[in-house]
Amino acid sequence: MSLSTDRTRQFEAAALPHLDAAWNLARWLLRDDQLADDAVQEAYLRAFRFFEGLRGESARPWLLGIVRNACYDWMRQNRQLADQLEFDELRDSEAVSAPFSSSADGDPARQWEQRVQGERVNAAIDALPPVYREVIVLRELEELRYEDIARIAGIPLGTVMSRLSRARSMLRESLRDERPGDAGGRTRHVNV
Repeated sequence: MSLSTDRTRQFEAAALPHLDAAWNLARWLLRDDQLADDAVQEAYLRAFRFFEGLRGESARPWLLGIVRNACYDWMRQNRQLADQLEFDELRDSEAVSAPFSSSADGDPARQWEQRVQGERVNAAIDALPPVYREVIVLRELEELRYEDIARIAGIPLGTVMSRLSRARSMLRESLRDERPGDAGGRTRHVNV
């Protein structure tokens, strides 16, 4: 077995289990499936190039940090295009709201309500500025520890906590409005 083949196998064992998390982060940051594919591919190439630098640490935060950097590099290079990318409710909420599509009780009204709520949450997350969107995605969707988020984003732990607090506040405010389909003008609040 050659040294190159061994290195490739080690890289695959360390990095491939995190491919879904890498794509999820890139998708939320870039708000486009194709751009996310491209960013993840670029990030995995960078990660492979510098794989020897990973010594005894968890591959997930290291790899997600590279994905994050690839996304921000793309946003810096394509600032006008990045500002024009819009959230397409049907396209962009299907994958993330899939867990809302089936209810244990099979009640179609409940399923619809859960789907609508999932779409509202997705749209609210998507509307956040990237620095807040990334910490919400890493913490709430990828369930990473604060320390790992700090490492990925290259920011102090206190900044992670501050950004998470601000992002959650922004989401609460965005979701505070009356939910579609509420009867009698009642306002319902979503705990974020």
